[in-house]
Amino acid sequence: MLDKEDIIMVLLAKRPLIGVVSCLASLLIGAGCSTEHYKAEADEEVYRILDAKWGEGLGSKVNYRISDVAVGPNDLAPGYALPASGVLSLADAVAAATANNRDYQTRKEQLYLEVLDLTLVRHSFVRQWFGTIDAGYTRDSDDEQVDYEADLGFTQLLADGAAISADIAIDWARFLTGDPRTSLRSVLSASITAPLLRGSGRKIAQENLTQAERDALYQIRSFNRFRKTFVVSIATDYYRVLQQRDAVANAENDYQRAFESKERLEMEAKAGRKKPFEVDQAQQRVLQAGDSLVRAQERYEQSLDEFKVKLVLPTDAEIELDQNELKALAELGISQPDYALEEAVETALNQRLDLATSRDQVDDMVRKVEVAADGLGAELNLTGGMNVGSTLNTDYTRLQFHNGTYTLGLNADLPLDRKSERNAYRKALITLEQQHRSYENDTDNVKLGVRDAYRELKKAAQTYQIQMNSLDLAQKRVESNSLLLEAGRLTTRDLLDSQDDLLAAQNNVTAALVSHIVAKLNFFRDIGVLQARPDGMWEQGT
Repeated sequence: MLDKEDIIMVLLAKRPLIGVVSCLASLLIGAGCSTEHYKAEADEEVYRILDAKWGEGLGSKVNYRISDVAVGPNDLAPGYALPASGVLSLADAVAAATANNRDYQTRKEQLYLEVLDLTLVRHSFVRQWFGTIDAGYTRDSDDEQVDYEADLGFTQLLADGAAISADIAIDWARFLTGDPRTSLRSVLSASITAPLLRGSGRKIAQENLTQAERDALYQIRSFNRFRKTFVVSIATDYYRVLQQRDAVANAENDYQRAFESKERLEMEAKAGRKKPFEVDQAQQRVLQAGDSLVRAQERYEQSLDEFKVKLVLPTDAEIELDQNELKALAELGISQPDYALEEAVETALNQRLDLATSRDQVDDMVRKVEVAADGLGAELNLTGGMNVGSTLNTDYTRLQFHNGTYTLGLNADLPLDRKSERNAYRKALITLEQQHRSYENDTDNVKLGVRDAYRELKKAAQTYQIQMNSLDLAQKRVESNSLLLEAGRLTTRDLLDSQDDLLAAQNNVTAALVSHIVAKLNFFRDIGVLQARPDGMWEQGT
């Protein structure tokens, strides 16, 4: 009875090329993994690293997973469902934008890709296995031969800069005609290279890994800074659209007032109490009010469509924003944050994530200078190697260590030409100075931004109070002028002017109210205490 090996030999002898190709194809297919496996493996490693790096002080660890992976327990799923009523509250709008906005998706992908790059740098310090198989069929006038060579081994870069490798190669050959013979032997080889001077030591050898680790942290900070800016931008746009809708309502009321005034004047003109030119003035005012209404409606619809795009909604989607949000804002009124200016500046210097990154980048450049300085020195490497073969013919498992080849040596590169390294060192020194200045400039800009935001917040509060007083006065003027006009003690033009002023005052109050909440959000964002919640909305952190 033929055993398994005899059957394989017979098959190879009858159809050698087909057999070799079939065996090789089976090995290649069996060794591979599905594309879904590789994707899932990458996702798992990336988010494991992110979860480990996302420490306290970086904001809520939510809404950071890219769209083609499973959402986290507190994440908003893509395609966030809008209310069936079509009326979007501020919370609905922020949630929809967080789940769907294209810029937000891109920032999540940038975060993912940065950590994905880190996985490759980390991989360079782990054992990396390799395996190759070469097979062939040769036929000439004298004989046929099937052979293959298999090679299995690994390489590894150690933390101190040393590199080791080892592999075992197996050669097999069989003659199929004439006097069949089989040759099967193996060779074990290994080598090590360890730097003793230039490039030695963990700090130098792991610089690329250190930088990649820090770059991943910087990207987390950048993403969280983006989230704060993003939620403020959505809230700002939401309130600005409501402001435009309020302007439409004011324009409608103004048109109604103008129309009523014109009708009253027409009746008085028929009774002989008003002159015809005063009716013409009122009619002109109606036309102007109508034009203002059309323009206000157009601006509102345009701003609403632009906001839909930001939420990734079709521009023909039948939605409207909740006008109660503006009423709630008015009822809340004006409130100042519990921060003195100097306290606000100090909070920003301690809390701003982008400033923390700028500060850490100075440390990065200090390391780069040390690495460049190391490159100026002499290079001395310790090398070692081993090459051991098996016994001849077919006993490939018996390695002849006593007959192996062993090497040990040193190779040196004297620092006779270091022009490139010299230039790199000088550039590193200059870049360090530039980074120092950049950090100082970033610090000054943070201080300036906080001071500007603080002044803007105070100005917005004062402006709102002024506009409220102006509105109160404008309303009283319209009421009194209407009575005076009826008594014949005021011209029609004075009444029409007071109505113009009332419309402007109404719009100015809403604009001041919206500007105040926007200024407050910008202030909390700029001092670094605004935090994005899992639902996308904000809260004031510490």
